[in-house]
Amino acid sequence: MTGSPLRIGITGAGGFLGWHMHAHLLARKDIAVVTADRPTFAEPSRLRGFVASVDAIAHFAGSNRGSDREIHDGNVLPVRQLVEAMQAAGVRPHVLFANSIQHSRNTAYALSKRAAAGLLAGWSLESGAPYANVILPHLFGEAGRPFYNSAVTTFCHQIASGEEPRIIVDADLELVHAQRVAARMLAAIEGRETGDIRVTGTPMRVSDALARIRAIAGQYEAHVIPAFSSEFELDLFNTYRSYLFPRHYPRALQLRSDARGELFEAVRSLHGGQCFLSTTRPGITRGNHYHHHKLERFLVVSGDALIRVRRLLTSDVVEFRVTGGRPAYVDMPALHTHNITNTGTGDLLTMFWSHEIFDPDTPDTFQEAV
Repeated sequence: MTGSPLRIGITGAGGFLGWHMHAHLLARKDIAVVTADRPTFAEPSRLRGFVASVDAIAHFAGSNRGSDREIHDGNVLPVRQLVEAMQAAGVRPHVLFANSIQHSRNTAYALSKRAAAGLLAGWSLESGAPYANVILPHLFGEAGRPFYNSAVTTFCHQIASGEEPRIIVDADLELVHAQRVAARMLAAIEGRETGDIRVTGTPMRVSDALARIRAIAGQYEAHVIPAFSSEFELDLFNTYRSYLFPRHYPRALQLRSDARGELFEAVRSLHGGQCFLSTTRPGITRGNHYHHHKLERFLVVSGDALIRVRRLLTSDVVEFRVTGGRPAYVDMPALHTHNITNTGTGDLLTMFWSHEIFDPDTPDTFQEAV
C-alpha cells in the first residue's frame, strides 16, 4: 500500500551491532523496526510471524565465543531456523547477512560463517528472494563490551578506567564504526542490493589504534577537544568518551578571579565548531533530542538546572544537577537523548557548543523525549 512504512526486521537486536542498527533506524519515521531475540527463535510460530511481518531482515544473531561446537551452532542454527521459517510462511524478504572478513579462514568461527552464508545463498537461489552477503571488517563503537567486541572497545574501557592496556598480538586491523555499518546496511536495503557487499574500514595496527586512543584521552583530560581530520577520528573520540560516561561528568572548570571579575575557559578545541548562549524560563525544558555523531556540550553560566540523559532504546536515565556558581560542563554522548530543565526561580543562561556548524540539510539532530 502506498505510504506504508518500510518494515525492517533485526535479529540479534540486543547485541552490539543490532543495537546500533536499531538506534540508527530510530530517526526514520518512514521505517518500522521489528526485532527478533532468543525467545523468538525458540518458538517456531513466533519466528514465522516475524519473517512474515517484514520487508527486509538484517541478520545479526550469532556467536563468536565458546567451543567450536557452540560457535558453529550459534551461527548456523539461527540461519537454518530463519530459512525454515521463511519457507513455512511462504515469504521472500530481502535478507542481509552480517558476515566477517574472517570468513575465508579455517577457524571454527569462519567455517560457521561460510556455512550460514551458504544456507542463505541456497534459499535465495531456490526462492528467488533478494539476498546480500555483507562482509564486515573489525567493528567498534559505543555500547561495545570490553574484552569481547574489539580491541578498541577494550582499550577505551581500560584507559577511561585508569588501567594500563596491554597488547597481546600487534595484528593488523581494519576498523569501522558500527553506525557507519548501520548506514551502509540501510542503503543496501533501500537500494535492494544483492550479492557480496564489502564494507571497508580504516587499516592500522593494534599498536597504532592504542596510540591514537592514548592521544585522544590525554587531550580530553586537559579539556581539549581533539582535531578530527576524518570521520574515523570523530568516531574513535566518541567511542572513547562513551566509556567515561557518566562518572566523568560534570567536569569542573578552573575559575579565575581578580579585581575585574571572573573568567573560565568554556571550550578549548583544535577543531572549531559553533557556540551559542540561550536563556530558559523557570520550569522550561530544552533539548529532548539525540545525535548520531555530533559532539554537544552543555555548560550552565547562570542559574540552576537539571540535565537528563538516556541511552537510546533503554529506560536508564542519568541526571546531573549543575549551577552557574560552579562552572562545569557535560558533553552529551552520541546515541543518547538529552535535555536540560531550568530548576531555579530566575532565567537560566546556558552555553551550548557543538563541534560542527549546524547544517539544516544534515542536522544530525533527532527529536526523542528523555
